[in-house]
Amino acid sequence: MALLALKGVEACYGPSQVLFGVDLHIDAGEVVTLMGRNGMGKTTTTRAMMGLTPASRGSITLNGKEISKQAPYKIAQAGIGYVPEGRQTFPNLTVYENLVATASNHTGTKDPWTVERVVDLFPRLGERASQYARTLSGGEQQMLAIGRALMTNPSFMILDEATEGLAPIIRDEIWHVLEHNLKEAGQAILVIDKHPEAMARIADRHYVMEKGQIVWTGTSEDLLANEDMQHRYLGV
Repeated sequence: MALLALKGVEACYGPSQVLFGVDLHIDAGEVVTLMGRNGMGKTTTTRAMMGLTPASRGSITLNGKEISKQAPYKIAQAGIGYVPEGRQTFPNLTVYENLVATASNHTGTKDPWTVERVVDLFPRLGERASQYARTLSGGEQQMLAIGRALMTNPSFMILDEATEGLAPIIRDEIWHVLEHNLKEAGQAILVIDKHPEAMARIADRHYVMEKGQIVWTGTSEDLLANEDMQHRYLGV
């Protein structure tokens, strides 16, 4: 049984349909990507998972339990950690306050994330613990957004454009954490990103989206070998 599964998911913004029968799944301990050009429905897919843009049709299950009709806070409590596009940290709280504000362990993790563990992962956050989030650089805010999601001790995480607009050195640091810390620890993650070569190194499987539908799926080896698909759907 998949940890998280979408089957035939459709979603709309008012009269405009955005998702058209999306099928995907993530197994426990797996890192999976969702890639595609801007405006193809990737963020709407993650918002449907979180109940922020509820699915109009189809099924979304977490550990076999239907969650598509639940409120976003219930979905978060069920074990999904969300790092949204644009980071959306609490600007008028300090780094430390951002982290403790979301601290919970609804899934009963035996070795839960703590502020100390997050700081070990991202030492910059420890250096800036008393600073307001609004004073951080974009990269530091992204680290904080990831740390804040980890503090909920999720069984599954969504990272929506986690490296968008960041300097290469910060982007590499975040990718390193995903590959060598979270993945090796068995954290299941869905990553939305635009860098096939880096994602092929980090992730186990990949989905490509075009106009609200999944148009390709495969392994990292398949992804790197299929230059025609990359050019057609990813613009690289």
